[in-house]
Amino acid sequence: MLRFAVPILLFVVATVFEFWEHWQENGSLLLDQVGMTEVVVFGLAGPFAVFLTVNYLLHLMTELESARNQTAAINRNLEEIVTARTAALQLANAELEQANARLRELDQMKSDFVALVSHELRAPLATLNGGLEVALQDQTALPSRTQRVLELIFRETQRLSQFVQTLLDVSQLEAGKLNLICGPMALKPVLRRAVEVVCGDEAARVVWRVPDQLPPILADETYFEQVIRNLLRNALKYTPPHSPIELSAAVQPHTMQIHITDHGPGIPSAEQPYIFERFYRGQGSSERHASGWGLGLYFARALTEAQGGTLTLQSPAHPDPAAPGCRLTITMTLAEEEVEDGETVVD
Repeated sequence: MLRFAVPILLFVVATVFEFWEHWQENGSLLLDQVGMTEVVVFGLAGPFAVFLTVNYLLHLMTELESARNQTAAINRNLEEIVTARTAALQLANAELEQANARLRELDQMKSDFVALVSHELRAPLATLNGGLEVALQDQTALPSRTQRVLELIFRETQRLSQFVQTLLDVSQLEAGKLNLICGPMALKPVLRRAVEVVCGDEAARVVWRVPDQLPPILADETYFEQVIRNLLRNALKYTPPHSPIELSAAVQPHTMQIHITDHGPGIPSAEQPYIFERFYRGQGSSERHASGWGLGLYFARALTEAQGGTLTLQSPAHPDPAAPGCRLTITMTLAEEEVEDGETVVD
């Protein structure tokens, strides 16, 4: 309506004004050529231009309104999609939380079961070990075949007792109930004791590169020795007979690094991210000839971290492709650093 009203009003105003102006000047309403030209220009061309401009503006406003409506419709659709996706995500999160809660419950049940079974096995195994030790004390009273069988049973019961103790320690560590008493500890006596216990007659295979004078480190002596024993057993297990096992230590700023390096087949790079996981055993050919439960390296790293240290792996450790070996490095804090004394409970 506006696009017609405005041009008509302008036409009427312009035409009346031209006739009035002509009458004032000439005293007549008859227009000459100049007057007719002014009527055409101001009475017709001007309103027509206004008519076109108003039409164009109305067209723009129509398109703008259409775009606004489309945007509103898109926003409504997006809100509906977001609402639906949010509801689906909340449902998925609720299901995931239920699954996680169930997994935590199952993991706790597993830990409780392992701890219970391990605890119940310790007493009969201790009795069995004690009886076998007594039976083997007087070797002359036993036939040689019986003696060999008893020695085999004794070794296996000792191995089983060690496994049961490891399971108990792992369960206590994961439950935050393993008490560690961290304090200044002389490293070299612990290393020598671990080599004597683990290597025994093969202690000569160990190549020592440990300085005579070393500052004390901050650790729990009992459990740090357990870490060293686990790593030495691992090195003996996968190193060919008569191949050396290198034991070295180096002092760094604020820390000390202890390296245990073997000359075995090494660990493929694809397996290295998993080598410290519970019950993980590699797929290499050497694994098929080595006994174990896949807890040694897992427990060694967990114990090391519980004492404020780190345990890392490097393989290959040597350029020899036939025996690349691997190097396990323990990094511990020097005892001269400022720490709180007393008993530490692992969380």
